[in-house]
Amino acid sequence: MIPESYKYFESVSERSIADMESWQDAGNLIAGIYCIYAPGELIRAAGIVPVGLCGKKEAPIAHAEKVLPSTLCPLIKSSYGYAASDTCPFFDVSDFVVGETTCDGKKKMYEFLGRLKPLYLMHLPYDQETEGARAFWESELKRFSDFLHKQSGVAPTAQRLANQIRIHNLMRREMKEVVTLAADPRSHLNSLQIMTILETKSFVVDLEGYAGKLTELRIELEEMVNRTPVPQGPIPCRVLLTGCPVGKGCDKVVQLIEEAGAAVVCMENCTGMKSILTPVEENGDPFRSIVDRYLNIPCSCMTPNSKRMDSIRSLARDFRVQGVIDMTWQFCHTYNIESEIIEQEVQETLELPFLHLETDYSSSDTEQLRTRIEAFLEIASKEYAYGPTMN
Repeated sequence: MIPESYKYFESVSERSIADMESWQDAGNLIAGIYCIYAPGELIRAAGIVPVGLCGKKEAPIAHAEKVLPSTLCPLIKSSYGYAASDTCPFFDVSDFVVGETTCDGKKKMYEFLGRLKPLYLMHLPYDQETEGARAFWESELKRFSDFLHKQSGVAPTAQRLANQIRIHNLMRREMKEVVTLAADPRSHLNSLQIMTILETKSFVVDLEGYAGKLTELRIELEEMVNRTPVPQGPIPCRVLLTGCPVGKGCDKVVQLIEEAGAAVVCMENCTGMKSILTPVEENGDPFRSIVDRYLNIPCSCMTPNSKRMDSIRSLARDFRVQGVIDMTWQFCHTYNIESEIIEQEVQETLELPFLHLETDYSSSDTEQLRTRIEAFLEIASKEYAYGPTMN
């Protein structure tokens, strides 16, 4: 039986359009964002609501390829195609969009996107370790803060930032607990439903109210898990999915894993746990805390990117996974190159089976993927004693 409070999350994106229109009717602004490097705390502290715009469906790609080369990753093409074809309601309601220089494909695509709607471009450093990188990133967030203030007329003061840090951290804690409980087979939620919950955080006007809905779901899941008997015998093979972002419309790998009888209990990617694992420090200077937290996101655009393997190692242990699947989109060079490093670490350090899948948004390779996934799961599957998902 699916938790009653889950129904709210099934319709968040549809309901949010009306919420955003009401927000704008009251004289407020909406910022379209494409990456988790854009600090939600800073945007909301300036009185602006952020909304996610990453394209996750195949349909807009043909429109994008009228301008962009076909040898770009489908996420970039889908994102631009939605904007160029005027088929994304969230792009339509955005007063301006925020880009970031994560990869060469995206930052050049933004030159075209900026012709369609006012665009602000955040420049990222290429590493996370040097003092120069941190100083550069702090200056970029200060520039971004000044831009937001100019747009809305609302200064993101230390007090407003501290309040948003508290709200965002509350959301992250509740989401992490929900995902943890949902990964327990007694929750009756499958991988696609967990993905749906994670995805909804990008489409919310009232973030504190949304955190309250997560609390309701967390409480219901706790009660459900506690009253449900421990399953007997083997349970579905537990898989950690890492790599590029996934979502409704580009979720065929998640679907195939489910159809093969396994479960994606943890998604390490940008649309999954990566955006909620690390809170912002609530003591000290709030602006500097935001600088530090967002600089340390484990993205493959950073060199080196040791923090990604640290994250995978921790999640693999906490979620008691039996195998790791690294899914990358075609022509996503940073993640495709990095996959070799992840494979070595997963096999040698975690001693877990590993599978790298390179695909796109189309269904043309579905059966090939199915064969590879089923073969991988046959290796990864093994019976083990049932117990709590996390420590």
